[in-house]
Amino acid sequence: MGTHVRRADAASGISKKIQDKPLSALLSQALVAFTLEFDNEFERRMIESGHRGERLSLVVWSNLIRFLDEGGVSVLDLAARAMASQERIKFQLGCLERWRFVSFTPASADERPIPQRAHSQTRHALREGWGSGRGIRGNWIVNLTSKGLKAKEIWTPLSDEIERRWRTRFGKELIGRLCESLQAIVVKLDIELPDGLPGYWMLGEAEGFPPRKSHETARLPLPALLSQMLLWFTIEFDRESDASLALSANVLRVIGQDTVRLGDIPRLTGGSPEMTAISWQLKPYVLVEPDPSAKRGKVVRLTPRGLKAQKHYHRLVGEIEKRWEAKFGQGPISRLRESLQELFTRRDGVRPLMSAGLVPPEGTVRAGRQAPALGRRDVGAAARQRMLDLVAQTETFVRDPAGALPHYPLWDMNRGFGP
Repeated sequence: MGTHVRRADAASGISKKIQDKPLSALLSQALVAFTLEFDNEFERRMIESGHRGERLSLVVWSNLIRFLDEGGVSVLDLAARAMASQERIKFQLGCLERWRFVSFTPASADERPIPQRAHSQTRHALREGWGSGRGIRGNWIVNLTSKGLKAKEIWTPLSDEIERRWRTRFGKELIGRLCESLQAIVVKLDIELPDGLPGYWMLGEAEGFPPRKSHETARLPLPALLSQMLLWFTIEFDRESDASLALSANVLRVIGQDTVRLGDIPRLTGGSPEMTAISWQLKPYVLVEPDPSAKRGKVVRLTPRGLKAQKHYHRLVGEIEKRWEAKFGQGPISRLRESLQELFTRRDGVRPLMSAGLVPPEGTVRAGRQAPALGRRDVGAAARQRMLDLVAQTETFVRDPAGALPHYPLWDMNRGFGP
């Protein structure tokens, strides 16, 4: 058997793996791949500007920072522009305040006192609830700090730049076809959607998005198109499933009839240890037990309810795709699926083309650089472990994007709301 035959066999295997994937998984993997390339480049440019590589993610730009300017915006107006609840906006603003990207100016007409407390280390007086959503008022003005203004300056052209990279890497024809397929479907959606996919813990807000007034929509950037398509798929899925798409496509998907080691779940799903932990949302569907084959560690298996949810996931994702074919036309959905599949089947010799964008720039955390966690001055034990996790995850993504990238994005607050 020659090298050419072995390569053909390998490519055929990858194609089959991608061919059987739900449309939601293809959308997710493309979105995560774009986000990683975007985030790595943002981090690199922040380092060059002297800001120690603050690691905020695309979702923060898409859903929040792009609505801010030097004049400031009230919390209420920001929530309206972002199509988000005040609760979600305040939570994210609290994080950005702690990470020193934004500050607040109390409304001049609001004479209510703002409770103060001393910072535990610096002893500087801070508002009660500083660095969290607690205590933020809807009429306060949100201002970008100097670091926030630099972040916005870097972010503003970056989506178009990464999209141009994709057109060069994958070919103008393929990316053009992908964008056209997405745009043709997105303009037919019945509700207005944000440009960025929210964190899965906030997806319950999706039922409150307003009806679309017009189906004439300006051409959206590629990550916004991917996000809106995936969010619409999520809304349809979650209406008909007790277990959300975010849980079903990741942890519940990778646990089979037998057991899975608890520590293997992040690798199997492509998610962070924090976002794939067995939380209260997952507990009805899984059983965690001591590992019978080892002195330490635990294993996870599905409960009867979990097995039912797993089967429901595999059935429902197929049903939704068929519905979309009936609603939007079999041709547009087929062209979208084929374009997404080609992103992962095109190769540069033995390596998938998708891998090139996942290689992190030198000096970034995913490339092995040790950096403090967001809002911290020193590299603590948690930051070192997170760096090791990111490096290992990145190596897996680069080696096998189609097999390793998550089937649903889980934005991790500890990663600046990134994957």
